[in-house]
Parts: sequence; structure tokens; C-alpha cells
Amino acid sequence: MAGSWISLLPFLVVIPVSIITKQVQPGLFVGLILGCYLKTPDVLGGMKTLIGYIVANIIKENNIRIIIFLYVFAGLISLTKMTGGIKGFVNLVGNKVKTKGSAMLLTWLSTIGTFSDPDFRIVTIAPIMKALRQRLKMTKQEIGFVIEATSNPVVALVPVATAFVGYMVSLTGTALKHVGSKEAPYVIYIKSIPFNFFSFVIIAFGIYYSFFHDFGAGKLENGKSSVSNQTSGQTNNQANSQDPNEKQGEEDLQQCYRSFEKETPTKPWNLILPLICVVFGTVFLSWWDGHTKSSSFIGAFLKVDALGVMLEAVFLTLVLAIIFYLVQHFSVAKLVTHFVKGGNELMSVIIMLTLIWALSAVSEDLGFSKYIAAQVAGRIPHNFIAPAMFLLGGLISYFIGSSWGTWGLLMPLGITLAHQSGANLLIVIGAVFSSGTFGAFASPLSDNTVTLCTILDLPVMEYARLKLKPALLAAAITTIMFGAAAFLFH
Repeated sequence: MAGSWISLLPFLVVIPVSIITKQVQPGLFVGLILGCYLKTPDVLGGMKTLIGYIVANIIKENNIRIIIFLYVFAGLISLTKMTGGIKGFVNLVGNKVKTKGSAMLLTWLSTIGTFSDPDFRIVTIAPIMKALRQRLKMTKQEIGFVIEATSNPVVALVPVATAFVGYMVSLTGTALKHVGSKEAPYVIYIKSIPFNFFSFVIIAFGIYYSFFHDFGAGKLENGKSSVSNQTSGQTNNQANSQDPNEKQGEEDLQQCYRSFEKETPTKPWNLILPLICVVFGTVFLSWWDGHTKSSSFIGAFLKVDALGVMLEAVFLTLVLAIIFYLVQHFSVAKLVTHFVKGGNELMSVIIMLTLIWALSAVSEDLGFSKYIAAQVAGRIPHNFIAPAMFLLGGLISYFIGSSWGTWGLLMPLGITLAHQSGANLLIVIGAVFSSGTFGAFASPLSDNTVTLCTILDLPVMEYARLKLKPALLAAAITTIMFGAAAFLFH
């Protein structure tokens, strides 16, 4: 189908429906229905097309591996909660974390062990920070902002052992092939990382809100001001002052998102060892997967199937963790029940991802990229290609809430425009990656946002509106940086 403004309609209905319903999935579903009926405009044919897009995108190898990874990892985290890992870790760090600054430092330092995937990081650190927030007088919003600023933006900058690397290199390589370039995709990807400006800017914002200014100060938190919550917490502490340290510790732990039941033991190693296993397993398997394809140590990491390796690492960790828990006399029935329960907690995210993939596919088939290319090509000077790609990609990614979806839609367009206009290829690639990261961070449709809000018990749309202001300011700074870079590095 030739590209036309019709291809924009599915995206244009997503945000309004989501705002009205205050739910993400209905907006995506309505957009998908509209797209499918635009493609096949008859009652039964449109529904058949809808089912076809959903099934076709679920069974794609990378997509099904993402779904399995999310489910298995969420199940593994549930096991660490049930066996006392989260409770033990909170007690362990709670004795050392006495101030808001030290809690924020812990959040940043934890990035070292949780950089493999944004959802991995969120489901690992968010429950712990939520458990500590009451005593340290931090709002859920500022915790969420800092965690998100150190999730997708950081992962997008890490060139090894992440689920993103394989996908980003694959997109770059496919687009380069289409324009006849013989450049090595991974080398081009590595060179483009310094130009992923939005990641660097929003990370700087995260540092500012972590240590120098309260994010969302005075804003509502679940319908009550953070000030009144803190006052209420102080009143309760005074009313139960006979053993304040013990009482406060229990109250902190009770804030942790399904972290434990009353009879849960305190065993920090039930969390620490599985996390070590996942991280080191990912690094080792990354080398092992690539060492037969390259004679050098570094070269082995350049040839890795990153998503496949992460899946292998999490399954290996699951098996070893189950054996470890069985040795501690946890029952098989309880382990199975909590694993399934944990995986099911991310089903809403999995459904959302499925809808995003299908919506992106049907919009592309309606001629989305062709329409955008026709509107942009020849109308923008080469020095404005990168800023324009960032702004366009930021708008698209905000609508679909997916960095991967945005990269998939715009990378072929961006590289084609750069090739045709003579614009700096690396800057344009950085602009495309930056635009997707913006949406993953700012959009209420982002799976990172939805996962975080689920764990922290935050209303998605209200939290997204609150973080939109700093996100837009970061986007404005990023646009200026792309403009300056395009003139300096032409």
C-alpha cells in the first residue's frame, strides 16, 4: 500500500484512548483494530487480519525470546522474594543506608549489576527502593524517575552483554545493506554511541534529581501529598515509639512490592547469588557464544547473539537457584506456585508488547515509512536531518512507547536520508537511537513505565505527565546538541 496520511491514524488514536481509559492496553488495542480494518476494510477480514498480525509478531524469534525472558526472569525474582532474598537484602542494606543520598547512591551503583536489560533492572531494584522510601522520606515519583533514568538510557549505551546490542546492530546492518554500504554494522554502532545524546542528557538529569533537587516535590502521590504522607508516617512512628527501630524496619519491609510473606525468612544470599549468576553467566556466555566466530577476546563479544545469551543465562540461573532453594528445604510446590505467580505479574507488560509489535507492523504495511520519507526527503537540509530524525522519532516513540519499535521504523529511513543527503551517518544513527530512548523513558505506553508503576503502585498516566516536563527539557537540549553536532562533524 502506498504511503499516505492514513498510515498515521492508528498511532493518532492510541494516546487519546489511553488518557480516557487511564489504561495503556486499550489504546493500543483500538489503534491496532483501526489499522487492521484500514488494511482489510470488511468485518470478518479486518478481524482475521488483526489476529494474523498478533500471531505473526508473537512467533518472531526475537519477540518470543523477549516474552520468555520477561516471564522467566519475573518468576525468578518472585522466587527470591518468597525465599527471603529481598527481605534479607533490604535488612542488609537498610543497616547501611541511613540517608536519602546513600539510597540514591545505592540505586546508581546497582546499575553495575543490572545493566543487561531495563526490565531486569526495574524488577530488581524498584522493590528494594520502595521498601526503603518511607524511612528515608523519598516519594515514589522520584524513586521511579531515577530508576528509569538509569534503565533504558544506560542499557542503550552499553555495547556488550545486553538484549539491545543484537537488535541495534541488526537494524543498523540491514539499513546499511539497503543503501549499498559495506561498513561493519557493529563498528558503526559503536561509533554512534557518543551521539546518543538523549541518554547522556537524561542520565545527567537523573544525577541532578538524585542528589541536588527533589523530583516532583509537592506533587500528589496516589492522591495524597508526599508531605502529608511523611507527616502521617512521623505521627505513626511517634505513636509506636516503644521499639522504633524494629517497628520502622518492619514498616519499611511491608512497603516492598510482594517481597515476602510474614513467615518469610531473612536470607540475602537468596537474592545476591542469583543476581551474580545472571550477570556473570551473561558475560561468560557472551564470550563463549562468540569465541568460535572470532580469534580475539574482544572480537568474541562483537559476534554474540546477545538476546539468546541472556535467555540462556537466566534459564541457567533458574535451574541453579531452584537447586539452591531445594537444599534449603523449600518445597517444590511452593517454588512452582511462586514462579508462575511472578511470571503472571508481567503478563500485562507482555500483552502490551504484543500489541505494540502488531501495531508497528500494521502501520508499516499501511505505508508509514513511505509517507514519512515522502514528506521529509528533499525538504530538509542535510545539517537538519539528525535534529529532524530525533524530533520525528521522539514523537513516534511517544505514541508507541517502544524504543525497539521506533528504531525498527526509523533506522532504514534515517540511514537512507543520511546516505542520500550527505549527512553525517553516525550522528543520524545516534539521533534515531536517542529518539527511541526518549519514548521508552517519557511515554505512558512504555513497558518500562508500566512495569515500574506496577511495582511502585503509581498511576501510569499521572506519573507520565509528571516526568514529561523534564523529559521535554532534555529533548530540547538534545535537539540543540544534534544541530550543533551536524554543523561541527559534517
